[in-house]
Amino acid sequence: MATLKYVKHERILLKNHIDLDERWLQDRIGEDPSILGLGDLVLKDRERIQPRAGRLDLLLQDAETNKRFEVEVQLGKTDEAHIIRTIEYWDIERKRYPQYDHTAVIVAEDITSRFLNVISLFNGSIPLVAIQLNAIKLGDSISLVCSKVLDELQLGLVDEDEEVQAVTDRAYWEARASKSTLAMADEMLRELRTLDADLELKYNKFYIGLAKGGQPNNFVIFRPKKDWLRLEVRLDRSDETQSDLNSSGLDVMDYDSRWGCYRIRLAQGDVAKHRDFLRSLMGKAFAEAS
Repeated sequence: MATLKYVKHERILLKNHIDLDERWLQDRIGEDPSILGLGDLVLKDRERIQPRAGRLDLLLQDAETNKRFEVEVQLGKTDEAHIIRTIEYWDIERKRYPQYDHTAVIVAEDITSRFLNVISLFNGSIPLVAIQLNAIKLGDSISLVCSKVLDELQLGLVDEDEEVQAVTDRAYWEARASKSTLAMADEMLRELRTLDADLELKYNKFYIGLAKGGQPNNFVIFRPKKDWLRLEVRLDRSDETQSDLNSSGLDVMDYDSRWGCYRIRLAQGDVAKHRDFLRSLMGKAFAEAS
């Protein structure tokens, strides 16, 4: 086995570099958007003209879902204009293309604590990601390392106050969906009770959740329809999980990044057919929630 050789690196500031400018950086991100650490993204547009508002540096889109990222790149430190421009472009794009789920992204070499505090104020109402980029020199080569210093605020799966106001019963769901899809939810509950025997179904107005001792524990929820059952499993998105789902044979819907869950459309017979896989998937969510 070959011994790894230690090589000392040097951080360089692109803002002060003669040849490596913002256009060079945009080229590198456009060639390989994965360096930002935002998932499997593709370049949708670059220097995208905004009505009466300049140009958006990069528009990236998730390869598997309807999620778009409005990316603004700045060499050196963040400043007020950079933040305003990023939010303005995000707002224009989401209004022009409301069918997509939009996230504003700031990429800079130095995101100061002051501006990080300012950005954090917006993150409750504006989906915003801040990424600090470091250019690393190794010999005669250069590499880019991105660190997410502020992530998009992930909404809670449920609001407990809402649950108190919107509790229903099984009869409500049997009328709204069907007895057969409620039976599928029962079947799923039996699998969940292999993880925790005290789990029970909790009937809410917009979904069927889980509870333990009367308290919500919604790492998994169900949305019954007339002929099928939508299973939502709250898990951080990962390439491994997505790959497992893609090869499972199940009817997998888009990942819901806003609520942080995988969504699967279950037809009659799917629970029995994919029992082991579903139990394993829900087990991961149970472990993350514990």
